[in-house]
Amino acid sequence: MWHRKSNLADSRQYLKNAYRVLLTRARQGMIIFVPYGDAADKTRLPEFYDKTFEYLQSLGVREVV
Repeated sequence: MWHRKSNLADSRQYLKNAYRVLLTRARQGMIIFVPYGDAADKTRLPEFYDKTFEYLQSLGVREVV
């Protein structure tokens, strides 16, 4: 069982590093897509997406419509 947890932790760290690399390498610009939440879909709760959107805006990310 310990082996599985170790692999899971390694996988999560790998994904975090991959996103960090992608975000730090954007030279020309980048698009971050934040979908609208849907209360009927438990995988897309509005509270999660609204907070993510507000956080990105607080960092200076501009909304493009």
